[in-house]
Amino acid sequence: MTIHLHHGDLPAGVAFGSSVAIDTETMGLNPLRDRLCLAQLSAGDGVSHLVQFAPGAYNAPNLRALLADQKVLKIFHFGRFDIAVLAHSLGVVSTPVYCTKIASKLARTFTDKHGLKDLCRELLGIELSKQQQSSDWGAAALTDEQKRYAASDVLHLHALKAKLDEILARENRQQLALACFAFLPTRAFLDLSGFETVDIFEH
Repeated sequence: MTIHLHHGDLPAGVAFGSSVAIDTETMGLNPLRDRLCLAQLSAGDGVSHLVQFAPGAYNAPNLRALLADQKVLKIFHFGRFDIAVLAHSLGVVSTPVYCTKIASKLARTFTDKHGLKDLCRELLGIELSKQQQSSDWGAAALTDEQKRYAASDVLHLHALKAKLDEILARENRQQLALACFAFLPTRAFLDLSGFETVDIFEH
């Protein structure tokens, strides 16, 4: 694992190829209330780039350009939250997107365990530590443990996508998954608009 920490934005020239794994760390789970503290990115090559944000310092032109690049697939786990946070803080819609949590729920209907830790253990044989999940991500200086935790959340998403795509194909659910991924930015904006607990499709 190689970790690069940046402040305020990705450096110019950092490239991730045709797909990038992305995660965020915030001060809480309300994207309208709790500020974005960190964005993690990886090309699935064992290298993670962490972008740390000071309060209110969300210009980040290089990161914003990457999120909006239609030629780069953004891979999330529970993308609904991350897309909302990034849109609210950076003012950019992340598209196109893939969500390993949605893919798992569509592909692995034999289980109710779709967390990142569960997927890494069951599909990749990798044990992730979640010890730092509820630590203070707004601190001016991150600990080494926080950096390693943040990096681990994106390092395996490409490999998980490959495994889940195999099952989706086997069960003939690829098109359904693609439709769900395409709807994710809209779902995120519904959350930001106050419809997070409302099922607009029910009677």
